[in-house]
Amino acid sequence: MTQNHSKRAVAVALKHDPQKGGTPTVTAGGYGHLAEKILELAFAAGIKVRQDADLAEILAALDMDSEIPPEAFAAVAEILSYVYELNVSVEKGFVLS
Repeated sequence: MTQNHSKRAVAVALKHDPQKGGTPTVTAGGYGHLAEKILELAFAAGIKVRQDADLAEILAALDMDSEIPPEAFAAVAEILSYVYELNVSVEKGFVLS
């Protein structure tokens, strides 16, 4: 029996400081139980989570503290923009749909 790896949980945590600029870095990543733990910690800390399985697969293969690769810039920029907008909307008392 073969395992279906396309349905296993995958999660990646990124760090980016917009004041410092620079490229976002991978701070955590993993599959299965580790991915579930990363998500659990993010939710518990109130960190916004965005789902993109293809991007998560690419980023999970990177070493920790690695900068994201150039081919992932556009996708990560879109996600960071989404997260920043959510943070601003929550601070102002409303949520974007």
